Amino acid sequence: MKKWKKTAAALLSAAVAVAAFAGLQRLVMPKYVDDILEGAFIEEYYKETTDHDVIFVGDCEVYENFSPIALWRDYGITSYIRGSAQQLVWQSYYLLEDTLRYETPKAVVYNVQSMVHNEPQREEYNRMTLDGMRWSASKVKSIFASMTEEEHFLDYAFPLFRYHERITELKKADLQYYFEKKKVTHNGYYMRVDQMPFEEPLAEDEPEDYTFGDNAYAYLEKMRELCEEKGIQLVLIKAPSLSPVWYDAYERQIDAYAKEHGLLYINYLDLVNELGIDYETDTYDGGLHMNLYGAEKLSAHIGNVLAGQCGVPDRREDRELAEVWEEKSQFYDRMIQDQKKELEEYGEIIHY
Repeated sequence: MKKWKKTAAALLSAAVAVAAFAGLQRLVMPKYVDDILEGAFIEEYYKETTDHDVIFVGDCEVYENFSPIALWRDYGITSYIRGSAQQLVWQSYYLLEDTLRYETPKAVVYNVQSMVHNEPQREEYNRMTLDGMRWSASKVKSIFASMTEEEHFLDYAFPLFRYHERITELKKADLQYYFEKKKVTHNGYYMRVDQMPFEEPLAEDEPEDYTFGDNAYAYLEKMRELCEEKGIQLVLIKAPSLSPVWYDAYERQIDAYAKEHGLLYINYLDLVNELGIDYETDTYDGGLHMNLYGAEKLSAHIGNVLAGQCGVPDRREDRELAEVWEEKSQFYDRMIQDQKKELEEYGEIIHY
């Protein structure tokens, strides 16, 4: 009996220690609700209750430039953007692999800007993609593919090791959103209604070599093969962002790859005039990304492509889906009004 009691006490102590560790870890991890909202994007996907016929993967050139709500309203297309800041091509691949654990879309849209990166870049961007992923083989492989030389796997496995210093920097939001974070995107779309006209950016250092690296190509090929295996149509796009520069040499490589494999490729930089994109009114940050008005123009075009060329169906007659998307649309409209109100009151957007 005494031995049993000692064992039970030891197990209870271990359970309490694990719970305390997990609780402290959750407390110190960034909540991404007041600033650097991009860190919250990946995690929001797992709250979805219905499937999607289209999945976008890529960096800020997808999550700031296309609106799933507009796609639903205009075409009845159900979509989600699994985007994150400086999302590298291998991260896009593993996010797609992760997504296919839950659903199989009819089309995947990948933005090719990240092909310019062949090696891991920066920890802070890695974190905004990797921390929000649920644990799976895909997350583990993405961590190992993404870590810089200074990073360690244990810091991802146990984020408390990485964020423990935040215990002295905790904010109200760390307690307010301890259990449940507020929703910041619209199926992965980051909304901005403010306007900042295009300004000529500072000159960029041109790359020494314009050739995409073997690692980047290898993961693009893995993405293509995965889509082919699952019967998914892969669509490549280049958003109309003016910076960083999309050089002609980049364009030739993607165009050649798409033609070699029979993929649809759309370079929106070539369609700016046709779509009526105005860099004086349709961007919120001087031409880097579209605001709401520019994003809805791009969404109108790609929706037509997805419906017409890719055969993505109109789901608006599905009563269950229509109810879900009506709730999403109401949230979308409320945020538009809230952001416009902040612009009127403060001259800028404060909380989004």
